[in-house]
Amino acid sequence: MQQHTDDKEIIALVLQGNHAAYARLVDRYRNYVFALVLRYVPQQENAEELAQDVFVKAYKVLATYRGDCRFSTWLYTIVHTTCLSALRRKPYNTTLPGDDVLTRLHESVYHDAPGRQTDDKYRKIILKQAMNELTDADAQVLELYYMAMQSVEEIARITDNTTTNVKVRLYRARGRLKEIIETRYRAELMNE
Repeated sequence: MQQHTDDKEIIALVLQGNHAAYARLVDRYRNYVFALVLRYVPQQENAEELAQDVFVKAYKVLATYRGDCRFSTWLYTIVHTTCLSALRRKPYNTTLPGDDVLTRLHESVYHDAPGRQTDDKYRKIILKQAMNELTDADAQVLELYYMAMQSVEEIARITDNTTTNVKVRLYRARGRLKEIIETRYRAELMNE
């Protein structure tokens, strides 16, 4: 909660004319925004460009932030609309990295690891592979809830859904993810 208050203080400074204070928000949310943009546009160069666009747009409309939700929620709404607009204008290649890349990464991380010290890295690779097999909507709701730490109410605002719809989507997406992991990766996990 302290960070939320700090965000409001920084925003107040920016709105009072201290435009350099905005760099603190950019530094704080750079990785968050980039990771979210990558979900829409997986090419790094395009994602970097869109992430910059997000921060420029957020700066221009910063006065519209009312503070009734976390700044990260408000910022994600801008990420969402910016990415959808960009995809409509210029259809980027939205295919995710192939399994061959992830398989090579898995082999180098898992099989060459003395004492299996990289079990967590391996699990993250499996999770990433499984998440890539979900629909974009399912992956988005899981990422918002578990990785971006957004509440159900915040996800409802971001995705323009009801909280009931978000709860149902979360429940179903978790079930699909569990099924993918159990059917496709169970043997690998059992061999750890």
